[in-house]
Amino acid sequence: MAVEATRRANDPRAQFDAALEQAFKVLEASRPTAVNLFWAVARMRECHAQTRRESTRSAAASLLALAQMMRAEDIDICRAIGRHGAALIPEGARIMTHCNAGALATAGHGTALGVIRTARDAGKKISVVSNETRPYLQGARLTAWEMVQENIPVTLVTDNMAGHIMQRGLIDVIVVGADRIAVNGDTANKIGTYTLAVLAERHRIPFYIAAPLSTIDIAIADGSAIPIEERDPAEVTGFRGVRCAPEGVSVFNPAFDVTPAALITGLITEKCVIDRPDATKIRRLFGY
Repeated sequence: MAVEATRRANDPRAQFDAALEQAFKVLEASRPTAVNLFWAVARMRECHAQTRRESTRSAAASLLALAQMMRAEDIDICRAIGRHGAALIPEGARIMTHCNAGALATAGHGTALGVIRTARDAGKKISVVSNETRPYLQGARLTAWEMVQENIPVTLVTDNMAGHIMQRGLIDVIVVGADRIAVNGDTANKIGTYTLAVLAERHRIPFYIAAPLSTIDIAIADGSAIPIEERDPAEVTGFRGVRCAPEGVSVFNPAFDVTPAALITGLITEKCVIDRPDATKIRRLFGY
């Protein structure tokens, strides 16, 4: 929104407002599952509304200033999540994660990867097992890359190896991010997360969600009400233009799944760790 406002800063007011409204709508339609997006857009909308009587250049400057402030806030939040989460990571832990919840997915430091970074910075000798995260391979392309840049030992595995690795006793803890958390603790995250949680329960491995409070949607009672984005079938039939599936095959490509709160050991937020999250504990965190 700050970029669009800056690009349109010399437009007449009516054109400026129309362009921003279109940008708001595009952003709001882009990721229906991730509630943080709507939280951030709402803050930008409020800022835009408060600058209606100002020049377009002044309005653009206000939106840019808010974006920069939100960026700084997000990094501070991720570092707080990291501090709370690092205390849960044992010395020598082999940590499995899924998708990307690092500096590339946040303003910096990351949520799940922020926990890992902070544990390493505290002197703990840890290693990471990154699931590749099919079909779009965020774990392989993003998480593994971040860990290599940080010199944190990382092993890349395919998603369907996770159960085998747990069965062999090679994972000590699982930490993943979240896109939306219902008030009862049910959590939507990248497709495949629910599978990991079930496997973790079977093998008695702690399973943690690392996410800011802005990811918690107190208007949603449970995970059944979380909208699940379905993505382009081409992500499943091939990758980056190379097709591997036959023409005419049907495709189902949900981008997220929902992990029931009963399978979550703890929810790591910037304020505290909620052990075995439920509606009472989460509402209390928000003062209800």
